[in-house]
Amino acid sequence: MSSAAEPTGLPDLGPLKPIPGPSPLGGGFKRAAELLYLIGLTDFRKVYFNTTLGYAWSLARPLMLFGVLLVVFTQVFRIGSEVAHYPVLLLFNIVLFGFFQEATTMAVGSIVSHESVVRKTQFPRLVIPLSTVFTSLLNLGLNLIVAFIFILAFGVSPTWTWLLFPFTLVLLIVITCAVAMIVSALYPRFRDLAIIWAVFSTILFYATPILYPINVVPDTLQQILLLNPLSSLFEEMRRYVIDPSAPSAVEVAGGWLTLLPAIAIYIGTCIFAVWIFRREAPTIAEQL
Repeated sequence: MSSAAEPTGLPDLGPLKPIPGPSPLGGGFKRAAELLYLIGLTDFRKVYFNTTLGYAWSLARPLMLFGVLLVVFTQVFRIGSEVAHYPVLLLFNIVLFGFFQEATTMAVGSIVSHESVVRKTQFPRLVIPLSTVFTSLLNLGLNLIVAFIFILAFGVSPTWTWLLFPFTLVLLIVITCAVAMIVSALYPRFRDLAIIWAVFSTILFYATPILYPINVVPDTLQQILLLNPLSSLFEEMRRYVIDPSAPSAVEVAGGWLTLLPAIAIYIGTCIFAVWIFRREAPTIAEQL
């Protein structure tokens, strides 16, 4: 009779340890950057593949929404008569917010829709939500060309402040990437997030000075709207591109101190995005 302690001839490997899943950039930064470009460009082409108008649809969507809202806010509510260059301001804001809304909405289910590649051990998970931002950024580039043509056609003269616009655009892209990372990382675990974000992004549309400049809003409501980091960005982009005489976000807020909560929310969102994605990335495949 053999003893329970009888040697098996196999080396003692000690207790089993869990193997950590891949990091958000599994495989290295260079490989992740190449995949980001490839997936983002492929998705951009795929959206308009075999459509009659092709890439023209990326221009048609914001233009149709612009047309409807322009009629409503110039013929019904008459807000447009109180704002300088209101038609092009409205188009400009719709194009910019459309980028944020499109990228974050597409990002919600992006990881689940790429389940087959997510299950590959070394596939960099971070590429997936960022590729939706890259795809939307390509759309934004086309839309901005049309928007600036309209801006010039409506008599807005270029000024040196146009050089400041790219800086605010970069800040918009950063917060878009952060939100895309958050919703994409949480959706595999909380499937209600798709509905929640659809509602919340609509609320953000009206809580951001897109249809109106924030200085026409009552003072008490201004303080609430200024908690939204997008409000300050859109106010500054309006001042840089459309109307240099418009008050800055700091002037509307009455000082930098009033904007500190919005700045804290912006920075906190970016930090939380990095933390939550690093925490969820190794276990995403298990949740699918």
